[in-house]
Amino acid sequence: MSPVPNDLSEPDPHDRAAATEAIDHDAAVVLALKFKAIADPTRVRLMSLVAAHEGAEACVCDLTGPVNLAQPTVSHHLKILVHAGLLSRSQRGSWSFYSVVPGAIDSLATMLRDSLGQLDAARTAS
Repeated sequence: MSPVPNDLSEPDPHDRAAATEAIDHDAAVVLALKFKAIADPTRVRLMSLVAAHEGAEACVCDLTGPVNLAQPTVSHHLKILVHAGLLSRSQRGSWSFYSVVPGAIDSLATMLRDSLGQLDAARTAS
C-alpha cells in the first residue's frame, strides 16, 4: 500500500502530468485580451499617466496633450484598457474619469506566472 499524502490539495512535485498542465482556452483568452491591451506603447503610456496623475485618476482632457493625440483616439485607447479590466471609468456630468483598477497589474503578472511559470518549472526540473 502506498503512503497517503498529508495534504491532497498539493500536487506531488514528482507528478510531471500535473506540473505541465497547459492553460485552458478560456484562461488563455482572458490573458491574451489583457496583454493585447497593453501591447500598444500609447496604452502603456496612458496607464502610466493615469496612475501618476493627482488622485490616481485622470480625465481624457488631461491625457490628450501628453500623448499628443486627439480626444477620440485617446478615448478609443482608454476604452480598450477598460474592456481588458485594467482601467475603470466613472462618469461625472459630461466628463469621463479613468483610474487603474486596484491589483490589475499584479493580477496580470500572477496570471502569467501561474499559466506559463509552471511549464517553465517543469522543464527545468526534468
